[in-house]
Amino acid sequence: MSEIFRIFGMRFFFYSREHEPMHVHVKNANGKAKFIIHPDKIELVESKGMKPNDLKMAEAILEENKEVAILEWNKHFGNKR
Repeated sequence: MSEIFRIFGMRFFFYSREHEPMHVHVKNANGKAKFIIHPDKIELVESKGMKPNDLKMAEAILEENKEVAILEWNKHFGNKR
């Protein structure tokens, strides 16, 4: 598992054996979620237990730090995009 960053009690990461499309998992004390990183947007694709406000915050954090997430993905898996 490769952690990208932690902020506001949320851990943003991807697993070592991930697959396309590029995506990030987010976990906090209440649950977890998965977001796909598209070139023009962040898309929530699944969640379990995370509160709606936490999902909005996680999406906003990913949007603000999309370049960091893309850089970390490409460092780990190679630049395939």
